[in-house]
Amino acid sequence: MTSRTQVFHIDKGKLGEIIEEAAAIIKEGGTVAFPTETVYGLGADALNPAAVEKIFEAKGRPADNPLIVHVASKEGVGDLAKHIPQKAYTLMDKFWPGPLTLILQSKEVVPDITTGGLDTVALRMPDNRIALELIRVSGRPLAAPSANLSGKPSPTTADHVVADLSGRIDAVIDAGAVNVGVESTVIDMSSEPPAILRPGMISKEDIEEEIGGIGIGYEDRVHQDIEKVRSPGMKYTHYSPNAVVLLIEGDSKPVNAKIREMFCDFKTRGARVGLLLTDRSDAPDCDAFFLLGSRDRPDEIALNLFSGLRSLDEQKVDVIIADGSFSQRGVGAAVRNRLRKAAEMIIKVE
Repeated sequence: MTSRTQVFHIDKGKLGEIIEEAAAIIKEGGTVAFPTETVYGLGADALNPAAVEKIFEAKGRPADNPLIVHVASKEGVGDLAKHIPQKAYTLMDKFWPGPLTLILQSKEVVPDITTGGLDTVALRMPDNRIALELIRVSGRPLAAPSANLSGKPSPTTADHVVADLSGRIDAVIDAGAVNVGVESTVIDMSSEPPAILRPGMISKEDIEEEIGGIGIGYEDRVHQDIEKVRSPGMKYTHYSPNAVVLLIEGDSKPVNAKIREMFCDFKTRGARVGLLLTDRSDAPDCDAFFLLGSRDRPDEIALNLFSGLRSLDEQKVDVIIADGSFSQRGVGAAVRNRLRKAAEMIIKVE
């Protein structure tokens, strides 16, 4: 563990200097949290087992949970993966740089600690100038899971990173808030047909327009009995605040009625209740609430989701009741996936 975490605040006049300093930390086997378009990632040299081990130590992450490796170009994929199918190149051409991770057969150069002991490696090219420059200047592919304590809501600002990992990592590059808010879509290209293992901003429909039919290889609930997983987010508890999360799913009118009913019930028992809502007018006189955005704009909800969970936690609520009446189209499927994994209980209403 490091005794002090250095925070680099991005200033346009000093960007090059900051990238050089952060890249030097990476080259020396250290850890640097950096922004991507999705969430902040905790980066280390993906080909240096000792450096990657520091990621697991800092996060408290289980060793069998594979990491996503970030590259700065499509050409870099051939250094890390083999037997790359044409469909993978098609997706790279369409969606990279961007929030899409491809699982491919791994070359021997990628250490077991990075792949979780699998014969596959997860690769993506982030759509963020700072991330790409850090990879290029360090000259290393970067293993980079979300820069938070394992199991907690993912970080969408540098402040979230500092709150979780200060004193546990070497540095953070603070470039403000991200612009997507949920992690990348993960698709397994190592088998046929390909299958989505984690939903994200790029939807199943988006992918099928490019390569035809694909499968769904994930569940929206955690399964602790899975022996080996090819993607992060499939086995262990994820995205959970300290408060108990209850998710209410259904159409807006019955969801709102159930939220009010449960709020009153918890209040009579003396609990401090926070509400995660898509419409402020739906809120009773609660202890705390967070407005995610319009239920018809899942992109807004995705951007605000993890900030909302963290904000309510900071207000020391005991219970968070979450509105699940938002649209499931596009990135809405990813929001639903994250909330379901964060929830202690899912209640469906009609």
